[in-house]
Amino acid sequence: MKLWEKGISVNKAIEDFTVGKDRELDLYLASFDILGSMAHVKMLEFVGLIEENELPKLQEELKKLYQLSVDEQFKIDDGVEDVHSQVEFLLTDKLGDLGKKIHSGRSRNDQVLLDLKLYTRDAIKEIVKSTSSLIDILLKRAEETKSILMPGYTHLQVAMPSSFGLWFSAYAESLTDDLQLLLSAYKINNQNPLGSAAGYGSSFPLNRQMTTDLLGFEKMNYNVVYAQMGRGKVEKIVTFALANIAGTLSKLAYDVCLFMSQNFNFVSLPDEFTTGSSIMPHKKNPDVFELIRARCNKLQGIPNQISLIINNLPSGYFRDLQMVKELFIPSFTELTDCLDIATLALGKTKVNKDILNDSKYDYLFSVEEVNKLVLRGIPFREAYVQIGKKIESGEFEPKKTVSHVHEGSIGNLGLENITAYKSSIVKKFQFEKVEQAIENLIK
Repeated sequence: MKLWEKGISVNKAIEDFTVGKDRELDLYLASFDILGSMAHVKMLEFVGLIEENELPKLQEELKKLYQLSVDEQFKIDDGVEDVHSQVEFLLTDKLGDLGKKIHSGRSRNDQVLLDLKLYTRDAIKEIVKSTSSLIDILLKRAEETKSILMPGYTHLQVAMPSSFGLWFSAYAESLTDDLQLLLSAYKINNQNPLGSAAGYGSSFPLNRQMTTDLLGFEKMNYNVVYAQMGRGKVEKIVTFALANIAGTLSKLAYDVCLFMSQNFNFVSLPDEFTTGSSIMPHKKNPDVFELIRARCNKLQGIPNQISLIINNLPSGYFRDLQMVKELFIPSFTELTDCLDIATLALGKTKVNKDILNDSKYDYLFSVEEVNKLVLRGIPFREAYVQIGKKIESGEFEPKKTVSHVHEGSIGNLGLENITAYKSSIVKKFQFEKVEQAIENLIK
């Protein structure tokens, strides 16, 4: 049973191959497909393609289907190609020929474009929420540990003094920049493609601004050809933004794994957050951070996979784009899981307050001693040579204190500035406007 059937059955092997995972993945899109239909039929009534007395009947049945989807009770029957077909068949079963009217002025091409954009908009909201929570815990830990010094490294060689406050808040600010990029991706996604139909518009007098407003989009994709060209492009842009968050999280996870090793012993996790060995009774392994690292590294490969699928397609729709969904849709849940578990684990991570008692970290303070000489009027290069000679002769005795006061340094982390920066970015997503539009549509 297919919307496009003309009395000729498709070979079953061909059908199974071409449908692929659409039925499974389309369940993620069901509620958004129904919301799109709610907006579309309101517009059809406005332009006279549906009678005034027909609209309430369609809206009532669509609301029932929407609730089914929200309750995860919506099913796509065997033999039905996709969610768009299932919704139309269910409406036709209940309302007869009236159910068949909802496809006027639409193609499954602009329907799936719309569904993916609505899904992406909602999924990005969850990513922002989880990223914001992780930033908050990093800033909290930074405040708690700002006076605890730790070694800083370049080339994995002991370099200069750092602090746990500096380390935690570095990742907080990095994730905040990642949100800035995600905001750009969100804005590119938040444009209405509905009405582009198969990519060339419609001879019906559609009111595309109306559906744009009803669905809470910031604007529409004006050019109908470009609306279709956006399929795949938007997913690539969004996954690049997700990959940046994943990249920051992967680096953080690597640090934790390194710092938990006995050779470093900078941090530790509670026993219940670690795993053991089947042969070595002393082992406490940071599996959670190793898996965060691996999953985030996998996520960083998704934009490249999407690029390879779409990079040699001309304008217009092609079935190749179906494959993008299989990479795109699961990426949100995977990243959200990594963000949430990192937030939990970092909240319980213990830091070692006595790292610098080990003499191998004495040379951390060589630059501090050089700077003290400079402050007494000795030229920097001469001061550098003096301290270098003391190190070579074994006469260097550091004072293990630091006095850094400039913005963003050990003594002036600027946590309130990072907090304000994050809040300003999150506010620009304007999720509340979208939520209000959808609430009005459902009512």
